[in-house]
Amino acid sequence: MGNPCEYGFLYGCRLCRGFQICAIWISWHWGRILGDEVLEKKKNKGISIKIVTAVYSAVVIIVLTIVIVVAGYSLYENHVMENYKKYVTTVLEYAYTVADEYSFGDMITAREMPGAYEEMRAGLNHVKESSDIDYLYAVYFDDVNDISSLTYAINAKTAEELNNGGTYTYLGTPCEEGSFEEDTLRILQDAVMTKKTDSDVMEGYSEGYGHMFNGYKVIFNSAGEAAGLICVEINVNSIRDELSHYIRNIALFVAVFTVVITVIFVGLSEYYIIYPIAKLTDSARDFVKNIGDQESIDKCVENIKSIGVRSNNEIGQLYTTVTKMESDMADQYRDIRRYSDNVLKMQDGLITLIADMVEDRDSDTGYHIQKTASYVRIIMDGLKRKGYYAEQLTPQFVEYVVKSAPLHDTGKIKISDAILNKPGRFTPEEYEIMKKHAVYGKEIIDKAISTVEGESYLREASNMAGYHHERWDGKGYPNGLKKEEIPLSARIMAVADVFDALASKRVYKPAFPLDEALRIIEEGKGTQFDPRCVEVFLEAVPDIEAVLKEYDS
Repeated sequence: MGNPCEYGFLYGCRLCRGFQICAIWISWHWGRILGDEVLEKKKNKGISIKIVTAVYSAVVIIVLTIVIVVAGYSLYENHVMENYKKYVTTVLEYAYTVADEYSFGDMITAREMPGAYEEMRAGLNHVKESSDIDYLYAVYFDDVNDISSLTYAINAKTAEELNNGGTYTYLGTPCEEGSFEEDTLRILQDAVMTKKTDSDVMEGYSEGYGHMFNGYKVIFNSAGEAAGLICVEINVNSIRDELSHYIRNIALFVAVFTVVITVIFVGLSEYYIIYPIAKLTDSARDFVKNIGDQESIDKCVENIKSIGVRSNNEIGQLYTTVTKMESDMADQYRDIRRYSDNVLKMQDGLITLIADMVEDRDSDTGYHIQKTASYVRIIMDGLKRKGYYAEQLTPQFVEYVVKSAPLHDTGKIKISDAILNKPGRFTPEEYEIMKKHAVYGKEIIDKAISTVEGESYLREASNMAGYHHERWDGKGYPNGLKKEEIPLSARIMAVADVFDALASKRVYKPAFPLDEALRIIEEGKGTQFDPRCVEVFLEAVPDIEAVLKEYDS
């Protein structure tokens, strides 16, 4: 699981950047006023305006300090906490999927722990091990009308916790008195009694644990009755402490900075003002205008450094401050881009992890997700080269399809091992069950799309998972779609998936020779497969051989 603090940090960086831009603008605004007043003094020989300028500057900086400290803390804290809630919800849904796969609700209702109970515990242990949560457990009310009857159904432990003396809690273990606040118990009781289907997160505080986020979701049995709840807890004390420390440091720094700048302004010379301020203003205007373009803002930093103001008066200080600010902001934007790239890599890693989990259950797929992803890219490259489906094959579409191709068999996670790893051919009944993996896969990914905002690339993952067994002639499954009713990504995956099944060894058959596998693919042109996808695939034999050599050597 990713760290939700990272998203809050990125947002905070953008917030600080906005305040920095405001500070630059206000400082230059007063700089223009200062320049005009100095010229007026030279003409009319009026009273010095140094003191007035110093007072105005101090007021501006103090106001900015208050805005940054108050607004920055509030917005940053709210954003980070919201991301923690989303993170808790994501982990909770993941854990719920594991529990639901083993019909945990029926175990709780029967008050029994079959063999699958420990298998389920291992799955929940893995969820906790791969995330940053503090607690993962399930509970139920022995008497739903009595909040004091809360009883443990299971708990998850990491390997480290077990090595440090941690022990498992089994179904039927009463919760210790005082383990839960009364308000929390009533919320959990209400969720069970009302058969609440959505997951939820509540924030709590206790002297023993401090600030915690508690995510919970009702577990149902096969009869649709509310059997218990699965819960996830995460400690958020550290982030609050970090926020407070961060804001204190900013307040102290800006306070010291205010005093220093005010003192300097009082004693600085009023000469050589207009030209440097004009140059600084132009440079800053270009910088603000080009924010978002790394190359342009780097050039702006080079331009402001080339001005070369060397005086030690207020203009020199302003020049140094603005130059450092622009340089730091340019570096900060570069860091944000790097952090964004890391987030994307984390997302890609999660996709690969999920796909590997599915493949590990299927003892017969050897590098299936890697090879099919390579074949998908080969087909899309061929389609682009020939100008087929040009409007659909945008760079973003290609990226989304390649990135999410490993998830096309996600639905197999809900197929039993007995069928998934059967060494012989399926019976008609088994085949009907196996065919459901397409529906299951689409349901799983659609659920992920509804849970995690902004993951639009999963739309193509949903299409490939749900429709890669549809046929061009409409005789496929699960919906009997035909021709271009089938999403393009699924038509591409259909060729890649069948070819890999033909060219790879299975427990029920040897690998077909390359020529034979390609001949079968060609026979399906216009019936099973999109003719254009087959055409470009057959034209890329050297690339196909390279993939086979890489993974079958």
